[in-house]
This record gives sequence, C-alpha cells and structure tokens, in this order.
Amino acid sequence: MIDGRTAGDIAASVRALVDSGSLAPGDPLPPVRTLAEQLGVNRNTVVAAYRQLAQAGAVVTRGRAGTRVAGVEQLPEEGFARDTVLRDVGSGNPDPRLLPDPAAVRVPPGAPVLYGQAVLDPALATWATDHLAADCPRELRVAVTGGAVDAVERLLATALAPGDLVALEDPCYLTSIHTVRRAGYLPVPVSVDAEGMTVDGLRAALTAGARAVVCTPRAHNPTGVSLSAARAAQLRRVLAEHPYVLVVEDDHFSLLSRAPYRSVVGRRHARWALVRSVSKFLGPDLRLAYVASDPETADRLAARLGPGTTWVSHLLQRTAAALLTDPATRGLLTTARDRYAERNAAFVDLLASRGLTGAAPDGLNVWVTLPAPSSDVSARLMRRGWLARDGAEFALERREPRAPHLRLTVHDLDGDDAARLADDLAAAAGGAAGRLSR
Repeated sequence: MIDGRTAGDIAASVRALVDSGSLAPGDPLPPVRTLAEQLGVNRNTVVAAYRQLAQAGAVVTRGRAGTRVAGVEQLPEEGFARDTVLRDVGSGNPDPRLLPDPAAVRVPPGAPVLYGQAVLDPALATWATDHLAADCPRELRVAVTGGAVDAVERLLATALAPGDLVALEDPCYLTSIHTVRRAGYLPVPVSVDAEGMTVDGLRAALTAGARAVVCTPRAHNPTGVSLSAARAAQLRRVLAEHPYVLVVEDDHFSLLSRAPYRSVVGRRHARWALVRSVSKFLGPDLRLAYVASDPETADRLAARLGPGTTWVSHLLQRTAAALLTDPATRGLLTTARDRYAERNAAFVDLLASRGLTGAAPDGLNVWVTLPAPSSDVSARLMRRGWLARDGAEFALERREPRAPHLRLTVHDLDGDDAARLADDLAAAAGGAAGRLSR
C-alpha cells in the first residue's frame, strides 16, 4: 500500500512498490483525490508526488485515463511493418525512386569539425535562412536538428515540464503522439476538419491550460488537409490571446506541397518555431531539419544543440546544402510533387467508381472513409494480401460518433495493383458493412 506524508515520501513509496513487483507496468495508481483522502494529506501533495514520478519516467499520466506505472509501451510506429508477407500500403514512406542520390552531387570539402566549434554549417545556414525568412516576416534565428521529431522534442522540452498540456491535432501524426506521451506531457486533442485545426478545438485546449501547440500548416498527416487562409487567420486571433504559449508548426511536406504555407503565428506572438524536415524530399535517412524560431526559443534550443556533443553532423549539413542548391535535385522535387498528387488523385477516382470516399488534398497518403469499423475492414484486407494503416491509430481521443478510416500509401503502385487494391478494399468494406446490417 502506498504511504507517506510528503510528496517525496509518497513518490519513494510508489517506487519501492514498483521495485518489489507489487506494482507492475500498466497498473493504475489511485486517483489523486482518493489517495489524498487515504493518506490524510493535501491533494496538492499527491499531485506533486505524481509529478515527481512522471519526471522520473516511473509513471505515465493520461488525463482522464489516470496515472499508470510506466513500462515499455508497444505503440504503432510509422514506416514499413516488420516481418510481414503482406503488401504494405500503410507505411507513409516516400517513393525511393523520387529521392535524390546524395552521391550524385559534389559535397564541398570542409575542415574537420571539433568539439566546441560552430554547430551550423555556413552553406546550409545561408540557404535555410533565406528559405525560411520568406515565410517568417519577423525576427528569427535558424537552427539545425536531427529531423523534425528531434526538433519538436527539443522545442517542447525548452518550455514544458512533465504533466504540462500540449494541444495536438486529432487525428494526429503517430510520432507526435509518441513524442508527447513519452516525455510525460498530456496531449489535448484538437479536432481537424477540411480546413485544418479547428478554432473551437484550439480555444478549448488553451482554456484547459495547454502550454504548447503543435500544428501542421499543410499536408496534415493522416488526412492531407491544409489550412485555409480564413482558418489560419481565425487561429491567429485565438492565439493572440495566449502570446506566451509555444506554437510549433511542423511543415513536413514543405518543398513538395501544392498548398501555400499559411501560418497560425501572428507577428506579435512571443514563442514560436517553424520546423521543416528534409525527410520527404531528400530522404528519411538524411536525418535533418532546419528550424526558424523567435530569439528566446532559439537560445533555449541552442542550449540543447550545443557544440559539445549534440550538434548535427556537418557532413550531413553540407550534403543537404549541396542537394538543396542542385538544379537536378530541384527538378526531381517538381517531378515528385506532381507524381504524388497525380497518383493519389487517380486512386481517389478508383475508389469513387467503387462507391468509396477517399481524400488526398496533399501529402503522401490517401485518407479513406469507411462504411464499417476500420478494424474489420483492415482484417478483411489482410486476408486479401494487403496491410493497411488503421485510422484509429491516429486518434488521440476515441469518441463516437466518429467515421472509421484507413490511411493508405499508394503512390508507388502501378495501375493494375492500384485497381486490385481498390477492388479488394471495396469488397472488404462491403463485407464488413453487410455484417453490420445483419
């Protein structure tokens, strides 16, 4: 039984129960009010104890779902599924044939970079500053991180403590969900519609106390929607009332997007960052993103990207700069942007001809609305040789009524395979819907 009169004693008691095996990973801890009454202490004392445990990674706090003993949580991940003989159409990967070959460009030589030297390579810093300044008409500083996930994780750590609330789109990119939860923050769902993050949802999250917002301005994953001009303006007005909330815009599809970049960050907003990864157009293995942010956020981020041990390799930075300034690569980006859009639109048409609704306004994927539970349709597709991504995995909040979805990555399918997948999906959805009606 948990005991103690101070926050430290209560936390130590929980740790001892975990160490002895009396509490196992996944076991729930008592609600704060219940434990406070049992121990005869103030509710805030228990809150402080649970916060200490969360900061130590010993427990995971999930809002209404309560606080549980932490363990090695098996969560759905982006990318190809391991150990499957099925045709994987749920990976979310770019087409490797549309990625440039880093060996095809000449990377300028550079002197060896040693501990304590500048963390930004001059060539990439110049390109990124010019590129980002065009979309950030305010004072900014540029940093380079080991990809968008690394950037978001480090940025949130500059402003938050475990237990703080973070507003996330719902449905949400899987890795953003994991980043927030594994750091001990509490995700607050903000619904997404055809124009992007909703105004009422953001306002409710901020009213609830969200200290950070992660927003996808275009090519939202998984739905593919981009912010409309009207919606972006509405969101800026909401955020203007909370100028010190950190706003992170994850513009992951930037150079491949057909939609314009529309920011939710107003000119007077104090804490903001724009993150652009190269993963979708130069390749995930390059592990690099460039980040623009306000000076204070930049200083805090720089402290976590110091010249001692945590900078991004200058070899990678010089390679990225060489690719981004290479005319052949820029031509390939245009080809890739058109190819993804055309292939996805063609597949949406195939679905429509079979009575199904799909959407692919931008991005790498097609978001399919189903007439039956997604788990049932996914299972039926597997029996036909396909492995799809269940839309329920992207949900922060399992609420009803909610239309079931699948996210499909189909841009690399040839015409025959695309038609076969559309046929099999129609049959799987029809079978699942028929089962419901009986």
